Amino acid sequence: MTNTLAAPVNESMASASDTLIIAMIVTYAAALFMFAIEAAYGRRTKLKAGRLMPVGAGTVEGGDSDIEVNVRTGEGEAQASQSVLGRIALGVTALGFLFSLAQIITRGIAAGRWPWGNMFEFVVAMCLVAVGVLLFASWRYQARFLGAFVLVPVLLLLGIGVRWLYVDPGPLIPALHSYWVPIHVTAVIIAGGAFMVSGVAGITYLVSHRAEAKKALGEKVTGIAGRLPSPELLDRISHRFILFAFPLWTFGVIAGSIWADEAWGRFWGWDPKEVWSFISWVIYAAYLHARVTGGWRGPKATWINVLGFATVMFNFFAVNYMFSGLHSYA
Repeated sequence: MTNTLAAPVNESMASASDTLIIAMIVTYAAALFMFAIEAAYGRRTKLKAGRLMPVGAGTVEGGDSDIEVNVRTGEGEAQASQSVLGRIALGVTALGFLFSLAQIITRGIAAGRWPWGNMFEFVVAMCLVAVGVLLFASWRYQARFLGAFVLVPVLLLLGIGVRWLYVDPGPLIPALHSYWVPIHVTAVIIAGGAFMVSGVAGITYLVSHRAEAKKALGEKVTGIAGRLPSPELLDRISHRFILFAFPLWTFGVIAGSIWADEAWGRFWGWDPKEVWSFISWVIYAAYLHARVTGGWRGPKATWINVLGFATVMFNFFAVNYMFSGLHSYA
């Protein structure tokens, strides 16, 4: 397809960008396959997760014997399935991340602009952030066990992007010719990618928590559900990334309001995109407030997180197609 109204496009960079996204999808699919094998058949080994554990003595709140805290150092240990194949999968995931970064750069060069001006580019960028957060969590928190779960929505979103959202590289519409694109949109993309990893960790937590409850009743739990890390560890990882993403989301909402005033003459107009962004903000604020003041832990807080993640995904995709508004051009 050729956009006859578009400014000249660097066709070689556009072709390279299209090739890279296919290579990225294939690479992530291979990594997911290896992560899944590790999760299902890897050897249960202890993880040092001290950076996520509170300083204290005995067993971490929740009574799960899978995490114990050293009295002097405050370091905790948890168990997860690990194998050489998982380390290879992490390296393959890093390669896919580089493919994704190169794809975004080449598409930006091809179009001669900032490379997120439509839904396709937005999806690719958010998946890049999600994989980057996964790699960071694997390095800092030894949480590569999340690879088998984070790469599932990443591949689904990339598949949707390529199949239904793809558009040829071209110039931005006039409404997006603003310095606020790299400010507002970047903040929202980074927060969205971190919320994705947090949400996936939260869903995995619910599965792990249910499995632990069954074990406590003497029931046998088979499959990957019985080999997940302890729910406490998953809860802490999920919480940590919400703490990172929430201020960025807040900044993104504020920056969007300032941009709206410049572009449309008002800070807030109850546009569907604005409303759902605010709904997501309220839900995550409620999550953090409940954990701090209400002392909520476990499934109750996690369900709030999952609900917040669902509203973020709904805002990113469904709002553009189900509601008409000033943001429909995305």
